[in-house]
Amino acid sequence: MQSERFKSTIIPLRQTLFRAAMKWLQQEEEAEDVVQETMLRLWNIREQLPAISNPAAFAMQITKNSCIDRLRSRRENTEADDFHLGAENETPYSEMEKNDTVGLVKQIIEHLPELQKIIIRMRDIEGYELQEIAEITGAQVSAVTVNLSRARKKVREQFTKMMNYKNDE
Repeated sequence: MQSERFKSTIIPLRQTLFRAAMKWLQQEEEAEDVVQETMLRLWNIREQLPAISNPAAFAMQITKNSCIDRLRSRRENTEADDFHLGAENETPYSEMEKNDTVGLVKQIIEHLPELQKIIIRMRDIEGYELQEIAEITGAQVSAVTVNLSRARKKVREQFTKMMNYKNDE
């Protein structure tokens, strides 16, 4: 794709890509960064773009994937310290127990199937609405609900099983 064709085909998509990134990320600076990265990626593969049947959809997919990557990065940076599970004047023992419990739940979540892992983190840790999760993951709201229910059930079962094992020792 020549420079002029790139300017007439891809550059006008910038606002559409920005609106989509804002919808997913909810942060203007981060959305702008994603769009800039998308444009750079498209520029770097501009010679291959004529072979793509729908460059606009391709650009949107790159934007969506970048947004998902950033959301995953946010999720991975969430520390157990961010969760306030009890009273402010806890004993060191109860604080240690709480941290162990949070660590155990995180470990259980890590072993879930990928989609369930993403959905339970987005909903229960990051507080996303079901509709937002559906838009980000590309799944139907009903599928998000089913996967969330299954993920919670697996976490509950595994947690109970591990706690019973510890109590039997």
